[in-house]
Amino acid sequence: MKKKVALVAGGYTGEYEISIKTAVTIQNNIDPERYEVYKIIIDRSGWKYTAPDGSVIEVNRQDFSLNIQGQKIIFDTVFIAVHGTPGEDGKFQGYLEMLGIPFTSCNAIVSGLTFNKIYCNRVIEQSGLVKVSRSLHVIKGRGMTTAQILESVQLPVFVKPAEGGSSLATTKVKSPDQLQAALDAVFAFEPQAMVEEFVQGREFSIGVYHDKGQLHILPATEIISSKEFFDYEAKYTPGVSNEVTPAQVDEAIAQKIALAAGGIYDLLNCKGICRVDFILEEGSNELYVLEINTIPGQSENSLVPQQVRAAGMTLLDFYAALIEESLKNE
Repeated sequence: MKKKVALVAGGYTGEYEISIKTAVTIQNNIDPERYEVYKIIIDRSGWKYTAPDGSVIEVNRQDFSLNIQGQKIIFDTVFIAVHGTPGEDGKFQGYLEMLGIPFTSCNAIVSGLTFNKIYCNRVIEQSGLVKVSRSLHVIKGRGMTTAQILESVQLPVFVKPAEGGSSLATTKVKSPDQLQAALDAVFAFEPQAMVEEFVQGREFSIGVYHDKGQLHILPATEIISSKEFFDYEAKYTPGVSNEVTPAQVDEAIAQKIALAAGGIYDLLNCKGICRVDFILEEGSNELYVLEINTIPGQSENSLVPQQVRAAGMTLLDFYAALIEESLKNE
């Protein structure tokens, strides 16, 4: 009998559209011979499944089920494709944990930790696995002046939402007069900003996942952006950045990136597919972690599908592995 899989996309943030594109890629590459997929879109108005006949069915949130023509659909697992809240910050995972329903991503506590870049980087820094750029946590309304901020970090810096993704509201600040506007751009989205010192170097991103209890590390991608940094436009507009997969680096560097990514994945007790982003510092070849993404984008222009293909796998086999691993952890 086919396993019933709820593919959940959407969310409550500016990453909604990216999540929808991620879900399209996943749905198109889940083996219909093995799995029965129900795509559920969640937003502020509700959690809804659109049936093949066009009828819209609201999810019963008491047990996360659907009632389709009198038949109650209970899911074997949930494939989470929601970027941002509530699918990446642990809220949705906590809900599923309380119901005892398996899912494909990190648990609620790990998701909550990794969602906040500042808290997560503090944990990684203490482990000694990899370097972390100096940063400051700035909270809206706490009265920290730009002068006080610049006593702690040196320009240039990146100002970004502590809990945002897709590089939304992220600014590279080169002079003191630009800092307040960059903070205001973040605070229009959320009350926490991360002010992080810039590290000059090459940018890499690498996927890590478990399959049959074994850690698998995908080939790394080097991101060469035509812009100042890998911002929203560079991530999602074809031709704005050059993404080289697998990255053209010495074997020693490739191993360094892979070992660091695998170490971080294990340190944080991650599950499912996660993507870890790094900067390899120019001159020193020191590796700095940027962030870990526990629900990485998987639209047509995204990095993980590139890396899966570079590893010699099909997305069909890859998504099946993620689903089966989630069922094992039931």
